[in-house]
Amino acid sequence: MIATGIGLHNFAEGLAIGNSAAQGELSLAVLLIIGFGLHNATEGFGIVAPLAAEGERPSWTTLLLLGLIGGGPTFVGTVVGQHLVNDTLSIAFLGLAAGSILYVVIELLAVARKTGRKNLTTGCIFLGLVLGFATDAVVTAAGA
Repeated sequence: MIATGIGLHNFAEGLAIGNSAAQGELSLAVLLIIGFGLHNATEGFGIVAPLAAEGERPSWTTLLLLGLIGGGPTFVGTVVGQHLVNDTLSIAFLGLAAGSILYVVIELLAVARKTGRKNLTTGCIFLGLVLGFATDAVVTAAGA
């Protein structure tokens, strides 16, 4: 379920990236690519953490399949988003990306609550927000 939620989220990310690039909003597209790339680098942990918590050891085939389910939709969404250029759709795509990541965050917070790592979770969420703002500052300073 988490891989599917991440996949839907990543599809929405692709829609937002493709739509921003197609509208000529290259600075927004670059910011989205950098920001999404940074947080996507850790999505595999969110997908396999529930398996590890239950003591299950997935096969390499299962991991590959989960990776395709979670990551593949980004490419598809980018292609689709590049062909659907419209201000209303752009807002909808960004809203879809935000809503789907909320689903993933809620699921991961439930796992963190079960393990009793609230301080670690809170610190990492804060660090993620700081890194997001820092990325935006760097991209803006670079003139993108």
